[in-house]
Amino acid sequence: MSRSQSEVINRHITLDKGGDKGSYGLGLPRGSRVKDRLIRDRYLYVLALPGLLFFLIFKYLPIWGLALAFKNYSPYLGFWDSEWVGFKYFHEFFTNPDFWILFRNTMAISLLNIVFFFPIPIILSLLINEVRSHHFKKTIQTIIYLPHFLSWVIIAGICFIVLGQSGGIINKIIVEFGGQPVGFLTEPNFFWALLTAQSIWKEAGWGTIIFLAALAGVNQDLYEAAQIDGANRWKQMLNVTLPAIKSTIIVLLILRLGQVMEVGFEQIYLMMSAPVASVADVFDTYVYRTGIQNGRFSYATVVGIFKSVVGLVLVVTANRLAKKFGEEGLY
Repeated sequence: MSRSQSEVINRHITLDKGGDKGSYGLGLPRGSRVKDRLIRDRYLYVLALPGLLFFLIFKYLPIWGLALAFKNYSPYLGFWDSEWVGFKYFHEFFTNPDFWILFRNTMAISLLNIVFFFPIPIILSLLINEVRSHHFKKTIQTIIYLPHFLSWVIIAGICFIVLGQSGGIINKIIVEFGGQPVGFLTEPNFFWALLTAQSIWKEAGWGTIIFLAALAGVNQDLYEAAQIDGANRWKQMLNVTLPAIKSTIIVLLILRLGQVMEVGFEQIYLMMSAPVASVADVFDTYVYRTGIQNGRFSYATVVGIFKSVVGLVLVVTANRLAKKFGEEGLY
């Protein structure tokens, strides 16, 4: 062994004995190591700063407001001087007769979105990925992206114009053929399906962006190997494309489960009316009605905590199940 090789080996042994004191093979203290990384990646941290500030200001700082759930908050007394009431509002919320109605409506709408809305962007992405004409593909993508940029006010207006019982286009056609007008917007049996259809039309195209990005990273050699083995386009999709984006699908599904209690306040509030109130009232509209309109901020905070806890439990459970079945999961 040469002298230079011996020096290199001894140097590595010395650094290994130093434990955490080494960094980048320089044997620097921990503080110097962190400082060097901050200096080296300073531009990346600057780019991440707006996102970090967003989460700090709008996600972490408001956590202190959860204490309102345990107080009889009064704007005149302020946050600190309001009376401490413990779990009074939790008991009131869970014993409220409206609780199970709100829970049923929220879960039903959310489950319909998961079952019918969630797969649609995946299917659209697979279909678009099979299009070979670049210009036609871009045209289709532009068309299905456009509804995302329309506000829910416009979407609701379109629904009233098309499905209204007195002057709606669909009902005019039904009457012209000798039928009776159908209350699409006032019939409770239609309400959940109407909300799901609205969500699909508005957001399905926009949801394809992530899946198309995942499809762009699929190794093309796999398709060539499948063709050599005699696989047609359908089998290539089942055996190459879907397994390649399976992890992306699972991660997005886990994230979607975390929002199972968030069913879209604006959409439901605009479409809700007295005839469908029994199936339209959800936790979001209930919070607005009790917390904002009636000024019961502490009670509304309890509802928010309940929604967050349910979402957290579902995310943790789904993530553990994903790992149990051999997938990467969310974390």
